[in-house]
Amino acid sequence: MMEVSPVLFPVLFLTGAVAGCIDAIAGGGGLITIPVLLGIGLPPQAALGTNKLQASFGSCSAMAHFVKAGTVNLRDALPGVIWTTIGAILGSYTVQQIDPGFLKKCIPFLLLGILCYTIFTPKLGAEEVHPRLPRRLFYAIAGLGLGFYDGFLGPGTGSFWVIAIMLGLGFDMRKGTGYTKLFNFVSNIVSLVVFVAGGHVLIWAGLLMGAGQAVGARMGARLVIHKGTRFVRPVFICSVLAVTAKLFWDSYR
Repeated sequence: MMEVSPVLFPVLFLTGAVAGCIDAIAGGGGLITIPVLLGIGLPPQAALGTNKLQASFGSCSAMAHFVKAGTVNLRDALPGVIWTTIGAILGSYTVQQIDPGFLKKCIPFLLLGILCYTIFTPKLGAEEVHPRLPRRLFYAIAGLGLGFYDGFLGPGTGSFWVIAIMLGLGFDMRKGTGYTKLFNFVSNIVSLVVFVAGGHVLIWAGLLMGAGQAVGARMGARLVIHKGTRFVRPVFICSVLAVTAKLFWDSYR
């Protein structure tokens, strides 16, 4: 495994901080961190593994802030945590057995659908509404499916979670973002264990970026809590648009 020059340490920290803030608000921080990790010379597997390490710090910091603020109820979310763990284990195992190329080509279209739905339903997430699914059933479906996807591929997971929670549980966008950070943290940790076992994590680079992630994520979570849905919605739309454009470019250029 390659080593990172100390000259790059400030770059890695700042990259983590910016990505952590964006991730805490709307997701999509990987659009910043993965290109930087590839740009300093890491092979793709190491870039993905190191990204999981640093992202875990950000999602943990944001989750802790949402829990402390009372936005997330851990007891209520426990079934979702369990199903997400199972899904992430299965996804991380499966991606090592098969080629994820087909799924990579499908995901941009799903994200495009989310983007269009969010834009043309301006009241979505503005306030809490009646749940469309029983919580245990929702957590089983969404936790298993999105946990699997995050372990298998990952881009856009936060966007999928926010939309799923708003539609399935009726949460507003602020609360949906808080619960998303919890489930993101769970799937990140599970996937990280798999990458570490495979020797695809550059520990020091990941820890340095993780420190920046923790700082940025805390700032982003504060903005979500204090500014609410009117602030989160446009950032969410821009984030989904950026992720979708990047995936279309990577898959179909």
